[in-house]
Amino acid sequence: MKLTFDSKNSMSNKLFPGLKWRGNIYVALVLSLLLVMVVYSVSRLGFYVFNTSYFPDMTVARLLRIMGGGLRFDLSATLYSNSLFILLMILPLTYRFNAYYKKILFWIFIVVNPLAFAINTADFIYYRFTLRRTTVSVFSQFKNEENLGLLLLRFLWDYWYAVLFWIFIVVVFYFIAKRIKFSGPQLSSKISFYGYGVLALLLCIYLFVGGARGGFRSSTRPITLSNAAAYAQVPNDINLVLNTPFALMRTAKANVIEKVNYFGSEQELEKIYSPLKQPIDTTAFNRQNVVIIILESFSKEFVGAYNKEIYDENYKGYTPFLDSLIGVSYAYQFSMANGRKSIDAMPSVICSIPSIEVPFVLSHFSGNKVNSLASLLKQENYYTAFFHGAPNGSMGFDAFANLSGFDNYFGKTEYNNDDDFDGIWGIWDEPFLQFFAYKMNTFKQPFYTTLFTVSSHHPYNLPDQYEHTFKGGPRPVHRTIEYTDMALRKFFKTASSMPWFENTLFVITADHASAEITVPQYNSAWGYFSIPVFFYHPGINGGGLKPEIVQQIDIMPSVLGYLNYKKPYIAFGRDIFHNGTKPFAFNYLDNTYQLFQGDYLYQSDGSKPIGLYHFKKDKYLKNNLMNQLADTVRDRDIHLKAFIQQYNNRMVDNNLTMEGSQLKKILKK
Repeated sequence: MKLTFDSKNSMSNKLFPGLKWRGNIYVALVLSLLLVMVVYSVSRLGFYVFNTSYFPDMTVARLLRIMGGGLRFDLSATLYSNSLFILLMILPLTYRFNAYYKKILFWIFIVVNPLAFAINTADFIYYRFTLRRTTVSVFSQFKNEENLGLLLLRFLWDYWYAVLFWIFIVVVFYFIAKRIKFSGPQLSSKISFYGYGVLALLLCIYLFVGGARGGFRSSTRPITLSNAAAYAQVPNDINLVLNTPFALMRTAKANVIEKVNYFGSEQELEKIYSPLKQPIDTTAFNRQNVVIIILESFSKEFVGAYNKEIYDENYKGYTPFLDSLIGVSYAYQFSMANGRKSIDAMPSVICSIPSIEVPFVLSHFSGNKVNSLASLLKQENYYTAFFHGAPNGSMGFDAFANLSGFDNYFGKTEYNNDDDFDGIWGIWDEPFLQFFAYKMNTFKQPFYTTLFTVSSHHPYNLPDQYEHTFKGGPRPVHRTIEYTDMALRKFFKTASSMPWFENTLFVITADHASAEITVPQYNSAWGYFSIPVFFYHPGINGGGLKPEIVQQIDIMPSVLGYLNYKKPYIAFGRDIFHNGTKPFAFNYLDNTYQLFQGDYLYQSDGSKPIGLYHFKKDKYLKNNLMNQLADTVRDRDIHLKAFIQQYNNRMVDNNLTMEGSQLKKILKK
């Protein structure tokens, strides 16, 4: 067989003069796949250029290691996405050399790969919001969005430079791909043609399997996202090593959570850490109302009260009302989110269940029975309701609210006035917070409600009447933060005149930190999770900021502790109002488990330590103390493994409530 290239005066010849190869169909196949690989490498550089601030102190040697390691994942993605093209190329049939067949091959190749490139390029931007490569969970996350088309168009408009990058690589890809051609076989007999064809088919299948799996040894497990850590100097580099099509394909059927057994017995495990809460306070149950407000993308860097050390005592930030509220609340300097997505926040805040890798609500275990503030307080005759100004069904919040045991859900439909719709995400925060206040005024006490705001979300629009009201800061998000802070001020003013207000515990937090980072110190493994978490009760001065660690999963047990709830329950966080468990925070970033305890941030891949940092002083996490503080590493590692074992094993065994069979055995002992 011969591989020839058309030398006619075509556009591709003008763009690439003198670019001529000769060979057979298998050479053409290899060249085609190499072309895809080259585009992935170029895109990896593009990913880095678009997100340089997330990869500080990059060196040439470090980048070369990332680029080299990325080839392994690019090969796997290339083979999987081009499997049909490869199969049609290697079938030992003479029809492969028919002109129409060649056109079909070409268009399969030229359609499939640019789609994969588009997915990869989209993560240039989406990565800033999640800080990890997009996995298959993204489809479940957005499946209920009514305005998905409008959102997509807005993102394409706002991030036109990423679209331009994709168009450029696709155009270059197309014209080079047109040059790769092959001619018919030049073998002497049909026996030779089919004989060599079958051998080539078997060889190609063998090479395909090895390339797609990441190795040829029978002991080699197919490579997955965690293998990228081998080429990463710091955990964040993992996202550069990977490509998004690979991440999507590898998580399509992934069962991320598996049972682990770090400890020899349940008794040993329970001594170190247990999510079983058995209240011993003999004080009478306090039937107060509870209102939790979850603010969209409210990073701590936006709030003046949290940043006096970074700036000075006069720093104002963008939330003057929240600052005044924090001053009289039970508030904590080191407050953390347990995830990076809105859907991570729901189970963390309401059920004290963090997410590991895949958000709990999208995992294989999302159907597990859970206890929540709603379900537990309903047993105490509370009325419960969840409020979210987005179109009903957005983010699956209504479904999770139902799973959690809320009596009612109030969304855009129940608000019933599209004049206040922002056109993309939902009802503007100011009118919806007023709706929230007046609706609660109709509820029988005691009640428990949760509200999720929407306005401080990309594309960071404001209502027309406020277009020139808020000065903001260097990023568009700052104006929307100021707007929502103003909306909160008006909400509390309205609520303060209502009969239920004085008998209410308010909890204010955020779903996750914003992707818009302007304070350098927050561009770190602790800054990515730094959000407000504080508790306010009218008429009670909580004392303001305390130098303590608190996290989203502490909210549920702390609320129950504040109310003097008597019955046992499961919660992975701690009750901050009653001494007992050491303050800690847990989150998961770049396939790395993070434990904040005392002055230190401990990082592990689940089997061995990765880093130990004095995160309170070493804001940029430059000084890894892992080799200098062996005892501290050992202590943190034991606590982290106890947390992981409790989480994983209870998740797999559907043992997240008092009805769990394992828990019953423990309680009988």
